[in-house]
Amino acid sequence: MIDNNFAVFILTFGRPDNVKTYNTLNKFGYTGKKYLICSTDDKKLNEYKSKFNNEVISFNKEDIEFDTADNFNDKRVVVYARNACFEIAKKLGIKYFIQMDDDYTDFSYRFNDKLQYNTGRGYINNVNDIFTALLKFYKSIPAKSIAMSQNGDWIGGDESSWAKKLSLKRKCMNSFFCSTERPFKFLGTINEDVNIYTKLGSVGNLFFTIPNVSLKQTDTQSNKGGMSDIYEASGTYIKSFYSVLFSPSSVKVSILNTGNSRLHHRVSWNNAIPKILNQKHKK
Repeated sequence: MIDNNFAVFILTFGRPDNVKTYNTLNKFGYTGKKYLICSTDDKKLNEYKSKFNNEVISFNKEDIEFDTADNFNDKRVVVYARNACFEIAKKLGIKYFIQMDDDYTDFSYRFNDKLQYNTGRGYINNVNDIFTALLKFYKSIPAKSIAMSQNGDWIGGDESSWAKKLSLKRKCMNSFFCSTERPFKFLGTINEDVNIYTKLGSVGNLFFTIPNVSLKQTDTQSNKGGMSDIYEASGTYIKSFYSVLFSPSSVKVSILNTGNSRLHHRVSWNNAIPKILNQKHKK
């Protein structure tokens, strides 16, 4: 039974006929509350309301304040919705929620019941159980947010660093479990997920990825609408450089080793988060 004090917030823009996450949640047995978070500047807002009725929650981007790290005044970005979610949850009387993009197509287990890496797809029969377990863990720790892993984290399969050692990762991307009692501001016009887990993480805030479960989403820039136009216009160099602006001591722009020379952020974890020193260093 899914917690009545929990809801899924699907952040969506410009594609009411292609909200993949909504259908995927239904396919995987989700029975709890879910809402589509839309902005009042979306020309297709009425289409969303016509199709999803009272599951649509709209907000005004002019009411959302945060550090954009630029003076472009480009509001065609998801970070406004991310920051709006905390107040939306309060108004709905919901304490816990998960933010999800609108283009997820699959959920799967990455490790079996013996904590061994699944070389094949680990089928999930009921995503309610997954959300319940993750929410229970989130309630038990002081983290600002936790997230599921992404398919891209597992490039290399059982030879990837993630598969060789099952452990929490000090980052959060895409799917954010949040609480109205642990609010924080997403930063930067784009790359807001990297910006917060590096910038806020550098002063001791905890953000974790739970590798046991992963989600699959449509390839970046291949799904019309949403953030695709922004990524195409700005390029990956500018996208990554937002994180350099917020955390210059731990983030740099480098070439992603994918064969197409794509520029991407790279985090130096030795410089990114506080360390617990051995008592032997105490003076």
